[in-house]
Amino acid sequence: MTQKPGSEIVCATSLQNPTSIFGGLTLDGFAQWLRPGALQELESSWQANAFPFQHAYVDGFFRPEIALQLSAEFLDSEDVRWRRYDNPIERKSLINHWDAFPPETYSVLEFLNSPTFTRYVGSHFWPDAPLMSDPGLNGGGWHLHGRGEKLNVHLDYSLHPKLGMQRVLNLIVYLTPQWDPSWGGGLGLWAGDRESPQVLEKAVDCVFNRAVLFDTTGNSWHGLPDPLECPEDVRRQSLAVYYLAQPPKGVDERGKALFAPTSAQKEDAEVLDLIQRRSNAATAHQVYE
Repeated sequence: MTQKPGSEIVCATSLQNPTSIFGGLTLDGFAQWLRPGALQELESSWQANAFPFQHAYVDGFFRPEIALQLSAEFLDSEDVRWRRYDNPIERKSLINHWDAFPPETYSVLEFLNSPTFTRYVGSHFWPDAPLMSDPGLNGGGWHLHGRGEKLNVHLDYSLHPKLGMQRVLNLIVYLTPQWDPSWGGGLGLWAGDRESPQVLEKAVDCVFNRAVLFDTTGNSWHGLPDPLECPEDVRRQSLAVYYLAQPPKGVDERGKALFAPTSAQKEDAEVLDLIQRRSNAATAHQVYE
């Protein structure tokens, strides 16, 4: 892979050096942001949850005051900095530009992308290959879903479109206080094959300050395909970071997410065409034009 001046590959290389842009953090520094014991509980959950694919979740991930501040920092849903996705397979908003993040969010994302925390995640949840974070936040950062919005079940991209690294772990933290699970918004985990999801095996309810970690390398079908039923003035807020590794031989080279139609969409030619275009790196931009 050719490294071009100013490309994101430069960031990837620098993250392998603990003195790089996110360097200097020690293990003792974790307590500045995370609830003591949260990582140990996440590891125990990881060891206990291998079906339908490896995953874990823990409540109270951040220190309570940090979680509340992170929640309060989300920009208003009408802010022009949100990137809006509004089509039959994904209705959500996203911000992944660092200059849009307020101080606490910026610092927490810096921490979650730091070499020290990334090494911790690798040693406890992905010991087979060295991990790196994605400081470019491709598809990560802030996510926002409002009433009636959803995200069809999907597989995430396999190879990072800029770095060529394999995406192996997703870390997502729910950040809406007083969210009522009856409104929906739980992260569904489906059993399936390479072509489609088949059975919903688990839904991890949307609970404030709950962190969810899961393996994205296999048939890791996940999503929230049912439109949210929250009040108009409430949003499902979440923070997402992704971890990458060198791709093994024979890896799926998918550079974009592969969505599945809902049962009501399976015979809809327009939706099936949309899914095909969305999953191809060469045509995905057409979906948003």
